Amino acid sequence: MTEQTAGGLTRRGLLGAFAATLVTAAPTYGNAAGFLRGAGDIRRIKMYSSRTGEKLDMIYWIEGEYIRESLKEINYFMRDWRTNDIKNIDARTVDIMTAAHNLMDCSEPYMLISGYRSPKTNAMLRARSSGVAKNSRHLRGEAADLHLNSRSVNQMARAAQACRAGGVGRYTSSSFVHMDCGPVRSWGS
Repeated sequence: MTEQTAGGLTRRGLLGAFAATLVTAAPTYGNAAGFLRGAGDIRRIKMYSSRTGEKLDMIYWIEGEYIRESLKEINYFMRDWRTNDIKNIDARTVDIMTAAHNLMDCSEPYMLISGYRSPKTNAMLRARSSGVAKNSRHLRGEAADLHLNSRSVNQMARAAQACRAGGVGRYTSSSFVHMDCGPVRSWGS
């Protein structure tokens, strides 16, 4: 037996529409790509690199599809600046970065501290610091270390964690947040 509402919808249909609205308006999803589905038909990333002096303001996804040429530019921008080695950056990481940026309602571009790292660079950084993982996701093109002047490390980390889509590391003393598309986890203070 179905109950009709005044507008002719069934009660079940009305509840289904209400549930769909809640899903669309929910503050977090199981991953950043899911979170971004409600953000419209365009995904855009804005970054700059103090190391190379380069800037990137790129639409990389339109109407359900990644733009291959845009991803190539992101790969180049996020290259190992020490060796100029380029690796394909996992688009899920870019989605997490974009989703976190959107959550912070921030117009300032990210400052990219580190994107892809070559094995040579990662080994050099490991020799200098205990905070660099031997099998870092940076080696796979799955991670970014980012800074914003207008947001604290904690604000950035909370936004990235709200995506529930990967790893989030707080590096408060160095003023950056690590975001990656690996398993959901967090570390640092």
